[in-house]
Amino acid sequence: MKAIGGLRLRNAQFLVPGSIRKMAENYAAFPEPKAASASEVEMDKVEYTLRKRLPHKLPRRKNDIYVNMKTDFKAQLVRCQKLLDSGNFSEICIHGLGLAINRAINIALQLEANSFGTLSVAASTSTVELVDDLEPETDDGEPMARTRNNSAIHIKVFRGLAKAKCLQDTH
Repeated sequence: MKAIGGLRLRNAQFLVPGSIRKMAENYAAFPEPKAASASEVEMDKVEYTLRKRLPHKLPRRKNDIYVNMKTDFKAQLVRCQKLLDSGNFSEICIHGLGLAINRAINIALQLEANSFGTLSVAASTSTVELVDDLEPETDDGEPMARTRNNSAIHIKVFRGLAKAKCLQDTH
């Protein structure tokens, strides 16, 4: 079991006390909980299902690549290489969010290493605000939403002295 900001994660569901808003407002007024046997403890729990909304994406251009952890690494690398080899683009922008940051960096470094010095890379980082929906499993609960921050990286892979357009567009 993993605790996240007052929520307890168990089997991909969040268990949240039904009166968590009241508790948050009056947190200082609550005394420390005392130990009690399992038969004495009666908890008011409402089960919630976590629904992660899709992150807000930058404007989608033909030379933007959004890296994820579901697609095969080699397939993403080949896709980037094809865009560069097509001659239509002098630069591509590789975007990675959260866990996919390492993969985005690895793709950019592989492209640079395989180019025999003809490609360069430039990177910038940012923080993206994500929204999650907590949907109640029962009729007793109230739907809630929470926001969280996640790291992102934007890597420009370019030939020669191309302008840093994709890095300027991310800020």
